[in-house]
Amino acid sequence: MSFKLSWLGHSTWLIEADSFQVLIDPFLTDNPQASCKASDIVADTILVSHGHFDHVQDVAEIANRCSATVVANYEIATWFSKHHGVKHTQAMNLGGSISLPFGGVKMTMAEHSSQLPDGSYGGNPSGFLCDFREIRLFYTGDTALFSDLKLYANPAIDILILPIGDRFTMGIEDSIRAIEIIQPRIVLPTHYNTWPPIAQNAADWAELVKDRTGARPIILIPGESYSHQ
Repeated sequence: MSFKLSWLGHSTWLIEADSFQVLIDPFLTDNPQASCKASDIVADTILVSHGHFDHVQDVAEIANRCSATVVANYEIATWFSKHHGVKHTQAMNLGGSISLPFGGVKMTMAEHSSQLPDGSYGGNPSGFLCDFREIRLFYTGDTALFSDLKLYANPAIDILILPIGDRFTMGIEDSIRAIEIIQPRIVLPTHYNTWPPIAQNAADWAELVKDRTGARPIILIPGESYSHQ
């Protein structure tokens, strides 16, 4: 399977696996870090971890233009269907798994909050364990450190994406502890440097990863990609 992972800025990721295009938490329109516009993106599946504006802003535009399937918790999936005319949704909840054309998705716990931009209840925040045949990717979502992350370490995680920005999510030190718990082969940071309150030095983070864990850190700048072999 060909597999390319692109960071578009903040917590927005595009996964291109063979002919499939999976977008995570699209926030491009008002994102000062974004490498492209929402109108530039093509996706067939959109994974939404929670309801905060910096994770859902461009979901409806991309989903409606591309006829993409939005995968989210029940509250968010229903909200997009009812208020934004999104035709294709897959509602889930924590601990649930579904099969999708590219493989499988399991919705995982995330210690965070969730409210939709209009003030509606956004259900439980989450992360996603994604199986792309031979590649197992864990996107933790916006989460604090919690001990049950260890439950997602088996089967082994090939690629881990986790926040390092602090203030609203785990910071650098807690992210290192999370990496020690999960033990991925490769780890990439997210949700940092978009605004001053979540500014971090990714190079310093990468040195800690190499010194204290067995994972290989990969740092991308918005618009860059990593191709997994």
